[in-house]
Order: sequence, then structure tokens, then C-alpha cells
Amino acid sequence: GLRVYDNLSHSLLQVKTEEQLAAEKAWYKTEKVWLVHKDGFSLATQLKMEMGSLPEGKVKVRLEHDGTVLEVDEDDVEKANPLSYDRVEDLSSLLYLNESSILHTLRQRYGGNLIHTYAGPNLLVINPLSTPALYSEKVMQMFKGCRREETAAHIFAIAQSAYHQLLTTRQDQTIVLLGKSGSGKTTNCQHLLQYLVTIAAGSGKVYSAEKWQSVYTVLEAFGNCSTAMNVNASRFSHIVSLDFDQAGQVASASVQTMLLEKFRVTRRPEAESSFNVFYYLMAGADAALKTELHFNHFAENSTFGLLPHSKPEDKQKAAQQFTKLQAAMKVLGISAEEQKTVWLILGAIYHLGAAGATKGKATTGRKQFARHEWAQKAAYLLGCTLEELLSAIFKTQGKGTLPRSSSVRQSTDDTDSSAAECLEFMASGLYAELFTLIISLINRALKSSQHSLCSLLIVDTPGFQNPRQVKNQRGATFEELCHNYAQDRLQMLFQERTFVRELERYKEENIEITLDDLEPSPSRSVAVVDQSSSQTLVRALSRTDEARGLFWLMEEEVLQPGGSEETLLQRLFSYYGPAEGESTGHTVVLKSENTHHFLLGHSHGTDWVEYDTRGWLNLARLNPTPQNAANLLQNSQKKSISGMFVGRSSSAAVLTGSIAGLEGVSQLAMRRATSMRKTFTTGMAAVKKKSLCLQIKLQVDALLDTVRRSRVHFVHCLLPRAEVLRAVGSPEESCDPGLMQMDVALLRAQIHGFKLLDSLRIYRQGYPDHMVFSEFRRRFDVLVPHLTKKLGRNYIVKDEKRAVEELLESLELEKSSYHMGLSRVFFRAGTVAKLEGQRDEHTRQNITLFQATCRGFLSRQAFKKRKIQDLAIRCVQKNIKKNRGVKDWPWWKLFTTVRPLVEVQLTEEQIRGKDEEIMHLKLKLEKVEKERNELRLISDRLESRNTELTAELSDERNSAESTSQLLETETSERLRLEKDMKDMQVKFDAVKKQMESMEMEIMEARLLQASELNGEVDNDGGEWRLKYERVVRDTEFTKKKLQQEMDDKQETEQQNKRHLERKLGDLQADHEESQRSVQQLKKKCQRLAAELQDTKLHLENQEGRNHELERKQRKFDVEKNQFQEELQKERNQREKLGRERDVLTGEVFTIRQQLQEKDTELCTISLKVEQLESELQDLSSQESKDEASLAKVKKQLRDLEAKVKDQEEELDEQAGTIQMLEQAKLRLEMEMERLKQTHSKELDSKDKEVEEIRLSCSKKLKQMEVQLEEEYEDKQRVLREKRDLESKLMMAQEQVGQRDVETEKRLRKDLKRTKVLLADAQMMLDHLKSNVPSKREIIALKNKLEESEFACAAAVKARKSMELEIEDLNIQMDDITKAKMALEEQISRLQREKNDLQSRFEEDQEDMNELMKKHKAAVAQSTRDLVQISDLQIQVEEAMKEKQEIQDKLHSLQSQLEFQEQSMVEKSLVSRQEAKIRELETKLEYERTQTKRLESLVTRLKENLEKMTEERDQRIASENREKDQNKRMQRQTRDIKEEMTELSKKEAEASRKKHELEMDIESLEAANQSLQADLKLAFKRIGDLQAAMEDEMETDDDDDLINSGDESDMDSEVEDRVDGVKSLLSKSKGSTKTLSDVGTQKTTRSVWNPFSCILVFHFKN
Repeated sequence: GLRVYDNLSHSLLQVKTEEQLAAEKAWYKTEKVWLVHKDGFSLATQLKMEMGSLPEGKVKVRLEHDGTVLEVDEDDVEKANPLSYDRVEDLSSLLYLNESSILHTLRQRYGGNLIHTYAGPNLLVINPLSTPALYSEKVMQMFKGCRREETAAHIFAIAQSAYHQLLTTRQDQTIVLLGKSGSGKTTNCQHLLQYLVTIAAGSGKVYSAEKWQSVYTVLEAFGNCSTAMNVNASRFSHIVSLDFDQAGQVASASVQTMLLEKFRVTRRPEAESSFNVFYYLMAGADAALKTELHFNHFAENSTFGLLPHSKPEDKQKAAQQFTKLQAAMKVLGISAEEQKTVWLILGAIYHLGAAGATKGKATTGRKQFARHEWAQKAAYLLGCTLEELLSAIFKTQGKGTLPRSSSVRQSTDDTDSSAAECLEFMASGLYAELFTLIISLINRALKSSQHSLCSLLIVDTPGFQNPRQVKNQRGATFEELCHNYAQDRLQMLFQERTFVRELERYKEENIEITLDDLEPSPSRSVAVVDQSSSQTLVRALSRTDEARGLFWLMEEEVLQPGGSEETLLQRLFSYYGPAEGESTGHTVVLKSENTHHFLLGHSHGTDWVEYDTRGWLNLARLNPTPQNAANLLQNSQKKSISGMFVGRSSSAAVLTGSIAGLEGVSQLAMRRATSMRKTFTTGMAAVKKKSLCLQIKLQVDALLDTVRRSRVHFVHCLLPRAEVLRAVGSPEESCDPGLMQMDVALLRAQIHGFKLLDSLRIYRQGYPDHMVFSEFRRRFDVLVPHLTKKLGRNYIVKDEKRAVEELLESLELEKSSYHMGLSRVFFRAGTVAKLEGQRDEHTRQNITLFQATCRGFLSRQAFKKRKIQDLAIRCVQKNIKKNRGVKDWPWWKLFTTVRPLVEVQLTEEQIRGKDEEIMHLKLKLEKVEKERNELRLISDRLESRNTELTAELSDERNSAESTSQLLETETSERLRLEKDMKDMQVKFDAVKKQMESMEMEIMEARLLQASELNGEVDNDGGEWRLKYERVVRDTEFTKKKLQQEMDDKQETEQQNKRHLERKLGDLQADHEESQRSVQQLKKKCQRLAAELQDTKLHLENQEGRNHELERKQRKFDVEKNQFQEELQKERNQREKLGRERDVLTGEVFTIRQQLQEKDTELCTISLKVEQLESELQDLSSQESKDEASLAKVKKQLRDLEAKVKDQEEELDEQAGTIQMLEQAKLRLEMEMERLKQTHSKELDSKDKEVEEIRLSCSKKLKQMEVQLEEEYEDKQRVLREKRDLESKLMMAQEQVGQRDVETEKRLRKDLKRTKVLLADAQMMLDHLKSNVPSKREIIALKNKLEESEFACAAAVKARKSMELEIEDLNIQMDDITKAKMALEEQISRLQREKNDLQSRFEEDQEDMNELMKKHKAAVAQSTRDLVQISDLQIQVEEAMKEKQEIQDKLHSLQSQLEFQEQSMVEKSLVSRQEAKIRELETKLEYERTQTKRLESLVTRLKENLEKMTEERDQRIASENREKDQNKRMQRQTRDIKEEMTELSKKEAEASRKKHELEMDIESLEAANQSLQADLKLAFKRIGDLQAAMEDEMETDDDDDLINSGDESDMDSEVEDRVDGVKSLLSKSKGSTKTLSDVGTQKTTRSVWNPFSCILVFHFKN
């Protein structure tokens, strides 16, 4: 297994070769598809055809395995993924997501022994044929501490993920295993526990893997059996809870079981066995145990079918298993006596089956055992007599039933329950009690008193049961229906967590997500089983038409006298079956061909199970025999049996026979037990728990309530073949020899039942990971430290959403990988994992730095400690030396001998005092320990008592509530019936009166007719007879006529009915065809939508990759720019060093020349010294006489020699400086060589080279500074020597005087020469000093260089910032223009809103005043209620005191009564005392009722007070909201006012311009008026002229007519001219502002010109 995972990881990490890339390219070019057919699916290539060559909805494909070309439907073709996706670990990462691709991936992985596969957040596990080596401890260590994204798909990865979330969130976690029977759920549950116990084991290793293996050994022995689908099938559901402490270690554990298939002990389907422990016991018991259990001889036949194995190998295997079971029970701390008790009860059950029962019923004969000798053995093993056993089984009375249904239930029990059924109920009740005892013993071994923080639950239930799946023709039993119902409920939980809750969260957060229509949920099949009516509290005997589930129908049929399985099925089909003519596609219940059978579709209709209802009503009947079994065990004469069952009778009374393992010490276990008890006692539970059918629903409800309060992880276990655990031979040959055989149809049905495809789609298309804004910011702000530095660690975030947006922008995540909701941020799958990886890396670096700091600190502390130790050692050594010096002194010997004797007495006294203190403290400790133990016992007792009392109190309260509800419903029903009775009585009285009046009228009519007949019978007898006959004939004729008409009408109606039926059939056929077409179109639409979503996801992935590449490109560009800048700096540095090298080479050359000159000067000086010596010899020979002068000359000679030596030393020093400069040159040459070598590696180690160059430059600078200092010191020393020589020379001159003028001249010459040499040396030193750059200049150059670099960087930044500012300014200008336009539009709207808000504000103010008044009234009422409550509490306390006094009196009276009875007092006195006692008891009962009434009143008042406080809080909250709204509106109004002021300014400017224009218009109007006056004057003159011309001219009528026509034309022309003038004036108003006088005159001239023309025309005429 490890090799497989290593090979897989290696294949994932290796780089794709060119062949693989070429294969992928070829795959994408050829359109590969899956062709779905009834046997599975096949790989094919879709051929490209021309448009119109194929019918619509058809495609042509070529199969890959044989090359056949087929024409198939589009719906049968699904896209295939490339070969690289064949063994992908997560199905959600497939490129094309469809069922065939999922099946192909699962088959490929299964063939490679990879049985685990991720399906989004869930895990798929395929049950292997053999157990692979994937669960060793080495594999566990591989998954320990890893995240889900870092590991391969494995069951340990789910356990590690749940454990990690439990530690990080401190929230309870649950792992739920789903699947068919035989798919490996229990095995995976064991692997989960093994991993969790191994990685989270406590310090003491209390919960070891061995102990849990023992737990499952015991559970498999007592709860597993062999079925048609699984050789080791679990027949019960269980929850394993691991409680963890603060450190993440297992603190305690417990096991709860439910839905035990207890009737398997007595009856079961053919070819199936009972529980394994019976066969283990019969085969593995030793001789002594067999003798004690009376197993020396087994019965030939048994009513329960409990017979030992016949095959020797089966017997041997069972004996080995019994030995293993005993060892496991020993590991769990079950003693030999307790084991013996278990074997006794099992043996008693076996002997009851061997005893059997008579076949007669209560009406035909007496119920008794068939074989009394076996019954006697069973009674002996149970510790009771045969008569007690007989009465407990067969002479039962119906107890504990409801008042309204007790008679019916009791009668049905007495008449229908046979002796065999009573015996079966007893055996099943005994085994249920034994199983509950086993679970309590297991929890006793697992309990712990440690404090626990949170829990991890593992839920394992029996899988789906379908006998037809293994080709078994029998119908499924009621127990298998219960297990399938539990699986359906868990499937509903999976759908709720996967689909419903996610979609609701998206809707709440305003996230739009498009999904295909989801398929119907398994709630339909669940409703068939447990749907309740609207009046579930009233268990009426009458059947109603309201739809109810199978459990409720069974209850009603049991209560009905004539109820049977036939009526049960009829009602079930009437409620849930298909109607007449309706298709069966939308129903989950169908009729079966067999009688008493029906079909129920589980898992969305993919798993149809046929159930056999025979005997189901007998299971639903309330039989008190199981309760008698519990009483029988509690009252057993054997102390070992009664002692084990008496202790748990009170605590498990509520849930007897329902849930086992509710006891526990930890707080979490007690909390879970309390919640389960509440499930059984709230609402309907007080009524339901008496029913076996409805108790099953309550058990499943309790299971789901426990799971819903935690974070759920789902593990889907898949069955590869139906005969995977029953296969005897080798599996069939597969088409691919590398793959194991799998049933594709079965696997497809399981995937469809799990809704795996829909869950993967919502996981891929949605946002599965989400975090609250504050949590996300706190967790991932470490990834952007620049934001943290900018805002500070203690920065208070006012807008979390804005802060998260900034954080996401800084993280450079792609936009499509997250979505901002209203209160949280949502992420695509894998985004949070990537961020977590970055956070882990950042945390790892911080931890590394922290560790380095800590280690440095510890090392420094250790060094300090070493120093102190060194000092202490030296002190000890010093003291030892001192001791050695004084140890031989006599007074020291005396001191050392006397001092111990003095200290002995003191130490003895101190020891005695300390002993006394120790004894005193021990006594005190024992006393405190004793008190502590007592207090612990008392507290434990009180806690247990408190829990019991709270449970009893809750039971009583809930029972009281249920009874009160029953009472209310009954009273309402009674009132309604009474009202109906009154109405009916009134109607009956009215009808009765009407009938009486009618009878009176009829009697009167008959009397009148009789009197008439009597008077006329003699005369008209024949006439009346004729009339009578005629009337009879008429009536017969009318009858025949009416009958014929009715027949005709009936025939026509039948014809119409047949016609309508034909039409209805045609319409139904059309409807079904349309539905089929709609379904096909819907499937096609879903397929296309799925392909579109896959394409979108692929596009999003490509965009994400492009975004990542762009981010990397930007990062690479930044690094490239940095590298180029560093390279440029390095080149500049290299050029600078080259210039410095050239300068140094020049200096070396000059120094060499100076050195040569010094050598020549040295030669000349040596020659001069020789000359001086010769001259000195001459002088010594010449002046031998004068010794004094000779001595002086010698002295001068010595001085000169010393001076020469000094000069030689100076030359040596100069030679040393030259040598140092040569060394510097060599170093520079070596440095340049090293730079040349490092230049070849500059692309790999740029940073190191720059650092080395900087260090070398600093060293050079330091060396040159040292050289300058040395040269300066040499100069000072030479000057000092010069001064010394001059002083010595002056002294020599004073001493010699005038006696030796020649010597003096010679010495002066030498002095001048030395001065010249010194001057030359000084000039050389000055030259050297001037050529060498000073330190200040170097520092200045450095500063200039840094300033230039900084200025360059600042200029670049300024340029970028200016560009950004320019862009921002452009954007702002656009925004300002848009805002300006929008603002003008908003002004009017805001004004209207302002008015509306003002009115609303006034209304809200009025409402607020009313609310304040109500609030004040409520406060006053609450104070009054508090006063009343305090008074009632005082009354209750007084009543309690009176109750206590009465109880004391009662005890005293009882003691007196006992004393009187002992002393044989008279009976009258005793009777009086008894009367007093009864009277006191009645008073006590009255006080109790009074206290209960007061308590109820107090609770009501408290509830009223709480309601008032809630209303007050709501009103305060509404008031605060109104205030906030008012503030917001005030801010808006203030903004609007500011905008209005700006607008008013603009309006004033516009009004000013408008005023100026109006002034211009007024001036133009004045001019217009003057022009009009002139026009009028002109018109008047024209009229006068016309009149004058008419008077003077004398023409005929034609001329007059012509003149009149001309005048009319002239008038019209004049009017046209006037209109033109007016239009001109109107134009001048809009175009000009001012009109000068000159312009006015010009205008008037231009206007008058046409009129002058008109006058000329008139004069011509």
C-alpha cells in the first residue's frame, strides 16, 4: 500500500515527457466520448458530419475497441477526459464532469488498489476484495499533523481533517458513514477509531487500540450475524463518541446503540443466522460451563432455530472466536462473575427456544410450554421458579396504555397474541436487556472523570438492505425497513448540508449561482414511512382521509378491531400510490404481484425494495412481556443477575428498549443523554414512547439531533459487486486484465442515489469555503505585513468589509476565486488551502526566527552561568588553600572537634520539632483527605440525584404538557360535538313538528275521503272503480315512459362516457409523450448546461493560471530591474576601482623612482662619510697633541655617526613604506584578479560580490588612512630629529669656537647638504600626501554617490507618482462631470424625499411617544408583577414551612402509632390516630396542590415579565434605529442644503445675466414702439394720399376695380412688410444686448426704404 502511494506521488510530481504532451495534443484533437449503454460505457470517437446528414438528436461515433461505427442519440454520449485524469484523486478536478467519467476514474483507481477517492469535501471508499496493507502505524504517522491538501485520499485523511478542525474551532465533529450493507462501513469505523486513538492517545495510554479492538470484538459477537448480503452484518446502529480535553488528547469515550434487531433471536429469514454469540457459546464453552448451562445435550429442534454448527471447521472457528471474546471481555474489565451472568441469560434464551409453546390461543386453550423440562432449565438459569416464568410469559396484563385506547389494545392483545408470540417477546426482551447491559459494561470500561472540551462522533448504521440484490426472492422484513429508513434520514441530512444549507447561505449573502434543477430528495420515501397527521396528539380509533406514514397507519390498524395487513396496504396505496391513469414515474410506492407485498423506492428511486408485511401488526401491538422480562431479571433469586439489573432500572426507565449506553461520567456524555431524553419526552414523545413503531422514529430523531449540533463529515462506502462478500470462486474475467471486476450498473445506481454528481457540481460552481470578515482578516493579515505596519497592530477596524477588500487586493487573488457577501467572504475550492499554505510558510519562518532568538538567549544565559561557575570554582579553590593553611593549627583542631558536639543537640531538638509538625500535618492531611472523599461522594451522589430529578421533572412536565394538550383538544372536540348536537336537536325538533303537522293533515284528508266514500259508495261505486283503473293505467304508462327515457339518457351518457374516456386516453398518451419529450429536452439542457459549466470552470482555471503567470511576470520584471540596477552599480564600482588602480600604479612608479634617487643619495653620503673619516684621521694625526680638542672632535664624530645612522634608519623606513606600497599594489592586483574571476559568476552571486567589494573598499580606505597616519608620524619624528641635530650643532659650535675654522666650514657644508636632503624628503612626503586622497574627500564622494542614487530613485518614484496622479486627475475630472450631471437630477428627488421623510419623521415621533407610554405602563405592570411574585414566594415559603411542620407532626404521629401498636392500645385510639393521620395527609395534599398552583402562577408571571422585557428591548432597539435613521437623514439634509446653497449661487448668477438680457430687451422694445408709431403715421399719410387721389382722378368702373385690386395688393404688401419688420425686431431681441443710437438710425433708414418705394409706386399710379 505504501509503495502504491509512493509511486502515485512520484508520478504526480514528475515532469511530463514529450510523448505525453504529444499524446495529450492528439487527444484534444480527436473528440473522445463515452457511449453509455445498458452494460456500462465504452470509449468512442465522435465523428464530424455535415449539417443535415443525420436526423436531429443523432450523432455518429466509432468505438475504440473494435472500430464499429454507430448512429446513437445525443443523450447517450458523454465527453471523456484526457488520459492524465484517469487516476485523479479528487473527482471535482475532472475536466468534464459526468457519470461515465466518474465511473471510469473509480474503476481505474480500484484496479490500481486505490480504494479511496475524494469527491469534493466527501470521501468515497470502495470495499476491496482483500484487505490491503494501507492501515499500518507507519501510514498513520504519514498523515499525522498534515492538512487535507497535503495528503493522498485516505480514511485517515478524513479523521485527521476532523481532528484538526476540532482543535482549531473547538466545535464538535461528526463522521457519518453511508452505504449499502456489506460496503465496509464498520471496518472503516474501526480504522477511524484506530487512527484517532493512536495520534491523540493520553499520557497513560488508557484508550489504546487493543481496548477498542476488544470493544468491537464484543459488539460483533452480540450485535452481528450472517445475512444474505454480508457474512458479518451489523444489526444495530451505534454512535462512538470520543471526548477530547484542552490539550487535544482523548479524555473519555462512550458508545450509544439503537435500533437493535432484537427479534432476530426468535425469527429471521431463511439461510440467515441469529447473533454470533449463541454459536460461539455452544461451540466454545468448556465442560464446567456446559454443565452449569445444561449444554451437555442440545435439543434436536428449537422454536427459535438456535442450533449448533454441523460442520467441524465451523465449530472450530466458533470456538476460537469464543476464546477471543472472553479475552476481549477481560481486557474491558468484565469480571468472571459478570461473564457468568451473561452466559446464564444466553443459556436461558436457548432453553426457552428449546421449550417452545403450544399453538393454541386464549380462546381455544391454555397457553403453556410445549416441553416443560427445557423450561425448567431456563427458569433455573434465570433464578426463578417455573410458575413465575410461566406467569411472566403467558399471563400478562396490558399496563401503561393510554386511557382512551387501553380497552381496545388490551382486547386485541388478549385475543390475537398466541403463546408462541408471547414466548418470542420474552426472549427478545431478555436479549435486549442483556445487550443494554453489555453496552453499559463497555462504557464502564471507557469512562473517565477527566474534564472534556469537545467531542468527535462516529456514526455507523446498518446499510441499505435489498434481498433482490443478491437474487433472493423473499420480501424484506420490518427490521430491514427500519434500517433503510435510518439510511434515508441520513441521506436527507447529507442533502440538507450539501444543497439546502449552502443555497440558503448564498441567498442570504446575495450571491447568485445558477444550478440545474435538483432531483427530488429522499424525503418522499421518508414521508411514506413516518409522515404524521395534523392532529397527532389525538389517537382516534376512527380512520381519517388525511395522509399518514406507515408507522402511524400500523398504530391505527392495531387499535382498530378489524385491522389487518390488507387494510394497511390499501390505505398506504390510497395515500401514496399512483392514481388511476397516472404514470408511476413520480411515485415511490407501487403494488407488488405477491400478496401482502409492496414496493418502496429508496435513494431517489434507484433502489426499489419489496417488503413483506405479514406479521407486522403483531410487532406493533403493545405487549407487556418485554417489561416482564426486565422485572424478571431484577427480581431474580441469583444475586449476580439481580445485582447487575437492579442498579440500572431507574436511570434507564425512560428509554427501556430504545437507546443503550446513555450512562456516562463526562459532561458531554450527560449532555447528549439529556438531549436524547428530551427527544423522547417533548411534544408527542409522552404518547409515542408506548408504541414500538413510533419509538423507532424517535430513536432516529435522537440520532439526527445529536449529529446536527456538530460539523459533519460524510464518508460514502461503495459496493463494487453485489456478491463481493459472498463470492466463492474467482471473479469473472474483465475486459481489462489490469482492473478488478466491478458491476457498473450497481455502482452507477449508488452514485445516483448519493447525488454525487450534483454535490460535485455545487462544489465546483459554488463557493464551498467561507469565513466571516473579521475572522478572515485576523487569520490572514500576516501575509501582508505592509498593511499591518501601515495601520498598526492595535488599529481598530471600523469597516471590516473594506479591510477585507484591501487585504484581498494585497494578496493579488483572482477576482473569480472569491466573492464578497454581506457578512462573510466566500472562496472557490482550493483558494483557502493555498492561503493556508502561504500562512504556514510565513509562520514557519517566524517560528524559525523565534527559535534562533531563543537559542541565542539560552546560549548567553549558559555562558553567564559558566562564568559564575568559574568564579565559584575559583572561590572554592581559594577556600581549600586557606583550609590547608590553617588545618594544622591547634585552635582550629579544637574548634572542629567542639562545634559538631554543640550542633548535635540543636539538630536533635529541631528534628523532634519537625517530627511533631510532620505528625500534625499528616493527621490534618488525613482528615482533609477524608473530608474531601466524603464531599466528593456526596457531590457525586447529589449530581446523580440531580440528573435523575431533572430527568424526572422534565418527564413530568412534558407528560403534563401532553396531557394538558390532550385535555384541551378533547374539551374543544367535546364543545364542538355538543354544539353540533344542539344544532341537530333543534333541526330534529323542527322536522318532528313538521312531520306531526303533515301527519295531522294526512289524517284529516283521509277522514274526509273516507266520509265522502262512505256517502257515495252506493251510488258511484262503478264510476270510482273505472276512475281508479284509468289512474292505474295512466301511472303504469307514465312509469314505462319515464323508464324508457331514463334508459335512453343512460345509454347516451354511457356513449359520452366512452367517448370522453377515449379522449382522456388520447390526452394522457399525448401528455406522457410530451412529458417524455420534456424530460429528454430537460436532460439535454442539463447536459449542455453541465458542459457549459465545465467549460466555464476550465476557462476560469485558465484565467487563474494567466493571472498567476502575469503576477510572476511582474515579479520577474521587478527582479530584473533590480538586477540591472545592481549590475550598473557594479560596473560603476569596477570603473572606479580601475581608476584607483591606475592612480596607485602611478604612485608606485613615482615611489620607485624616488627609491632609486635615495639609493644614489645614499651612495654619495657613504662616500662623504668615508671622506670625513679620512679627514678625521688626518685631524687626529694632526691634533694628537691637543687631547681635549681631540675628544671634542671624537664626540662630534660620534654625533655625526649617529646622525648618519639616523638617516640610514630613515632610509630604511622609507624603504619599508615603499615595500608596503608594493604589497598594496600586489593586493590590488590580486583583488583585480579575484574580481575578474568573480565577474564570470556575477549572474549567480551578485549580492555576495557587491558585499565583498564594499568590504574590500573599506579595508583599502582603512589601510590608506593608516598609511597616511604613519607618514604623518614619520614627518613629525624627522622634524624632531632635525631640531635635535640643530641644537647639538650649536653646542658643538660653542665648544669648538674659533679654533678649527676649517672643520667648522666643512661641518657647515655637511649641514647644508643634510638640510637639502631633508628638504627633498619633505618635498617627497608632501608630494605623496598631496597625491593620496584624504579621508574627508572619500567620505564626501561616498555621500555624493549615495545622494545621487537616492535622488535618482526619488525621481523615478516622483515620476511614477506624477503619472498616477495625472491618471487619477483625469478620472476625477470624468467623475466630477458625471457627478455634476447626476447631482442636478438628484436635487428634485432629494427634495421630494426630504418632504416624505419629514412627514415620516413626524409620524414616527408620534409612534415613539405612544411606545414610550406603553413602555412606562409595561414597566409599572412589571413592578406590580414583581411585587406579586415576591408575595407569592413568601406564601410559598410559608406553605413549605407549614408542610414541614405537618410532616414533622406526621412522623411524630407515626412513631406514636407504632408505639401504640406495640403496646397493644385499644383499637378506638388507633382509629382516631389513623383518622388524624388521614386528615393530615389530606391537608398535605391540599398544601401540595396549593404550592403547585402558586408555582404555576409564578412561572406565568415570570413569562409575562420576560415578554414585557423583550417588548421593551424591541422598542428600545426600534427607537435606536429610528434615531440612527433620523441622524442619517439629517446628514443627507445637510448635504442637500450645501448643494442647494451652491445651486442658489449659480441661480443668482443666472438671474443676474437674465436681468441684463431683460434690460436689453426693454431698450429694443422701446425702439420697436417708436418704429411702430412711425409706421402708423406713414399709414395715415398713405390713406390721406389715397383719398386725395380718388377725389382728383375720374375713371370708369373698370379702372376703379383695378385700382381697388391694386389697393388690396398694396395693403397686403404693406402688411407683409410690417410682419417682416416685426420678425426683424424679434430676432434683434435674441441676438443683441445693446442698441446704440447710430444703429437705431440705420435700422429706421433700412426700414423706411421699402415704404419710399411704395409711395413712388402710388404716385406713378
